[in-house]
Amino acid sequence: MASTEMQEVTDKTINNGGILAKLYFDMQSKDQSELQPLMADLVNNRLLKTPGVIYGFGSIDEPIKLDDIFSTNAIVTVLFNDLGALINVVFNFSPIGLEILKPEGKFVIKVSDLNTIMISLSEISSEYSKYILTRVLSKEELEKVNKDLEARKALGKRLIEKDQSGKAPKEEPSKD
Repeated sequence: MASTEMQEVTDKTINNGGILAKLYFDMQSKDQSELQPLMADLVNNRLLKTPGVIYGFGSIDEPIKLDDIFSTNAIVTVLFNDLGALINVVFNFSPIGLEILKPEGKFVIKVSDLNTIMISLSEISSEYSKYILTRVLSKEELEKVNKDLEARKALGKRLIEKDQSGKAPKEEPSKD
């Protein structure tokens, strides 16, 4: 993408609710030779292919030795089409740092977009919790947690339907 074309894409995206951010990543390993390929894979094959990422560019540092491990880091500037895409990347890739480059000053978000983002965060958090719990709980405890999560999901759906229709949600029979 030519520089002027990239600037046009950036400006148009920012004017439509996009965000340009610099993300900082780090990675450690006992094997020096695997660090840069792993970081390149993280950036090129995962981060830049994430829905809502328009483009990205950056650099990966040469690994350095720290005591008995090697460490490398990457700085990647990424254009996101909206705040939800940025939150998704931050949650899923856990950068060690982040700097919002654009927009500068205020960032305005539509309430409908904020609702979508918050529901997505709730779903991601729930899935993450479920993933961790499957590693810690007994089979019986996990079944109870899954049952509770399904009930929570159904209740959330009913509350949204009630709010949208203005009518009380239909009660579903208890499965207890």
